[in-house]
Order: sequence, then structure tokens, then C-alpha cells
Amino acid sequence: MRLQALAAALSLPHASLPDLPVRGVTHNADWAGPGDVFVAIRGARFDGHSFLDRVQQAGAVAVLGEGLPDGVASPLPYLRVPDARAALADAAAALSGHPSRELWVVGVTGTDGKTTTAWLTRHLLRAAGLQTGLLSTVGYELPDGELRHFPAHFTTPEAPQVQATLRELVTAGADAAVLEASSHALALDRVRGVAWAVAVWTHLSREHLDFHGTVENYFAEKRKLIERARCAVLNADDPWTARLTGLAPQETTYSAEGAAADWKAQAIEEKAQGLTFRVASPLGEFQAGLPMIGRFNVANALAAMAAAAQLGVTAEQLIAGLASFRGVPGRMELVPGRETAPRVIVDFTHTPPSLEKALATLRTTTPGQLWVLLGSAGGPRDPGKRAPLGEVATRLADHAVFTEEDCRDTPLADILREMERGAQEAGRGNFTTIADRAEAIAWTIRRAQPGDTVLLAGKGPEDTLERAHETISWDEVARAQAALATWTPAGR
Repeated sequence: MRLQALAAALSLPHASLPDLPVRGVTHNADWAGPGDVFVAIRGARFDGHSFLDRVQQAGAVAVLGEGLPDGVASPLPYLRVPDARAALADAAAALSGHPSRELWVVGVTGTDGKTTTAWLTRHLLRAAGLQTGLLSTVGYELPDGELRHFPAHFTTPEAPQVQATLRELVTAGADAAVLEASSHALALDRVRGVAWAVAVWTHLSREHLDFHGTVENYFAEKRKLIERARCAVLNADDPWTARLTGLAPQETTYSAEGAAADWKAQAIEEKAQGLTFRVASPLGEFQAGLPMIGRFNVANALAAMAAAAQLGVTAEQLIAGLASFRGVPGRMELVPGRETAPRVIVDFTHTPPSLEKALATLRTTTPGQLWVLLGSAGGPRDPGKRAPLGEVATRLADHAVFTEEDCRDTPLADILREMERGAQEAGRGNFTTIADRAEAIAWTIRRAQPGDTVLLAGKGPEDTLERAHETISWDEVARAQAALATWTPAGR
């Protein structure tokens, strides 16, 4: 695309612009290169206008921004836009040729359950014969099934990466794509310009209030996905759903807890090999089995089935697809080990409600003691959940171990003290604090006995651990496997 055509696509004056080829668009000065358009965004710490000379030297051909600061001159053609982040997304979509218009795109949002629901939906679509890609917290996949990772540590990558990945999916022959849509992605326009065929709403609870300020603001950002989709799949068990009804042209509902809904689960049984339940749906009634731990995954399965059905998947295909699902990395992931050793499970759970669900689920299938190891993120993350995490952990587990989890610029001692306070104010002392996560994992597994279950909560599939002054490579499953390799029954 050429610069004049891009400006026209953004409804900007373009007749006087040089007729130069445009290679891409970015808001990161370090990523700018020959032929790029640079979007100057005024952020909390930096103003993109400070980097105009640098991007010119890198070969950028134009700048988009909300207005030059006083005393600043642009060395490149400057196109004024009402919203720089929106312009970044719109330019990325235009330069990629609006790839989402060539796919069925399913978006999944909510506080808990996004990743599992996204992976389940992707699996059901693939099992039904649709070439399907995925963008999730775990990484992204093309239809070849190989899991890849973005270099930036975002729940959802920035708009240029989203659009480039969707174009890559189209080029690879994909029919559909499933995207996790976080509140940050929606608020910061990272997924603006995506044509959503189906939007799935899982559940809403307190999270990311450091960014959104209030739960109402948090809800408002997530609601955008429902407003922009052709069809909404809504959780009838979530009280926030009452405020989502009627926003999309079409909608369908689901319930795993007995509410009136189009898709309902009945006669739910949790067995050692997984879940079984009866489904009542617009496709008829049928028996389903899902080889996953956790009764709460029934709701995720219903949401995924309802979404897949919107794209033409049949009841028979849904049954077969669920039965062949093998789980999500870092989501109730069972760590391989000897049968005589304690069961160790890695899960991304990091909010009080999701931790409560995970521990309640594991309690029902643990004949021995239940251990949980957890931390709480620092930096700008919501500090209000730290004490509740400590309370939940010590109430539902026999032993809790408090440790680090991406403390960033928050003193780790402050985070651990808050989790301890939550336990102590509830009158519980069944916890140990070990600041170093690797040491904490080894200590916990060494003390667990046959029949015990150890839940390693918070990190899941993440491949880094962020400390105050360093970021180190991390593999939670590998750390657990190393501890299990030296485990003996006399470890206590």
C-alpha cells in the first residue's frame, strides 16, 4: 500500500502527501524501519513525539498523532488523528488487507476461563474439519498446530501483530480463528478492526483494577466484544450477563448451574478420568465426556460447543471433539511423574475466585493432603487480591506456601506480608513463606506424600519470572519434574 492510499483508508487528507510505499505501522520507535508509518502515542511514561528524529533516521515515511506538542516540529509528514491508538489499529488492519473479513473469528472474553474456552473452541472447530488458528495467552497457532510465542509479554499482542497474525492465518489456508480478547486489548484498541463472527462471555470478577480503576470500567471494556460481534454466546450463570443481553444481533446462552439457557449441562459427574454430563441444546440432547479435571470446565465446554455450533459444527462432531481434547498447557496440567509420587498440577489460576474453584475441585479427587503454592503479581497489578488469596489458600488447602510471582517493582516482602495477613486475619496458620519460587517448589514437593496433591498456582505456561531487577527464564512444569525426580516418601 502507498502512503496516499493509507491516508485515504483512514479518512485523512492525502492529496499533498508524497506517493511513497508503506511497509508497515508501529508505535514502538525501536521497531520502526524503512517504509514504516510511526504512530506517536502519548503514554503514561513516554510521549511518542520524543522519538520522531529517531524514526526518521530508521527510515519511517510518515507520522500519525493527535497533535504535535508545543515547540516540536515533525521531520516527516504528520497526519493528525483524533485517537492515536485507534489509528494504529485501523492502519494495521488496512495494511494487512483486513484479514479477519476472510475468516470466521471467534473472540473469548471474561475474567476466568478465557484460555480453556478458547483452546476448546479451537479444538472443536479443528475436529470438525475447519482449518483453525488460535491467539491466546499460551501463544498462537497456525492451522499446522505448532505453538508459537510472541516476543512481547502481552495477553493479546498489539494491533499490528494481531493483524499480521490473522493475515498469516489466511495465507496458511485457515477457515477460522479463535482469539482471547483481554480487557487491556479491548481498552487499548489492540483488537480494533477485527470482524468478530462470535463473541463468548465466560465470567466477570474483580481483576486489573490498577488499570481500569473500577469494576464498572473493567466490565465496560469487556462489553465492547459483545457489542461488536454478529453473535454473542453468554453465560447465564454470570450476573453481569443481564447487562449484555440484546447487544449483539444474535445471541445464545449457556448454563452449567441450572439457570434457564439454550445450552444446559445436567447430571454432571466428575470421575478420575474426567467429566461426563448430559447436554440439552438447540442441537438436541446428548451425552458428553471431557477428559479434564474440574467441574467448572463444564461451563467452558458448553461455551465452546455453543460457539462452534454457530459455525456449523454438529452434535456428533461436538461429542467426538470433546472426547479427544487433551487440555491446555498450564491449565490444570498434570506434571508427569511416578505413580507412587504425589500428584503435581500446574495451573495459571491467580484470582481468589479461580483459586477457590481449583482447590475445591482438587479436594474432591485427593485422598491425602492438599498443598498449594502461590504468589501474587506486583508492579501495577491490583493489590487488593493479595490478602484474599492468602485466605482462600489456607481455608481450602491443608498447607499453603507463599512465594514470588512476578513481583516487578513492588517489594516482594510487601506482597508476601499481605498474603500472610489474609491468612492470619482468618485465624489460620497453616502456611509457610519461601521467597524464592524454585526453592519453594522443591520444598513443597519434597514434603508431599503418596496420595497428596500439590497445586502450583499462578505461573501456568509463562516462560519468564519477573523480579525487581531481572527477568529470568521459567518453566514451571520442568521445575516440578526436577523436584519429582528426587522425591522420596521420607521427604518430610
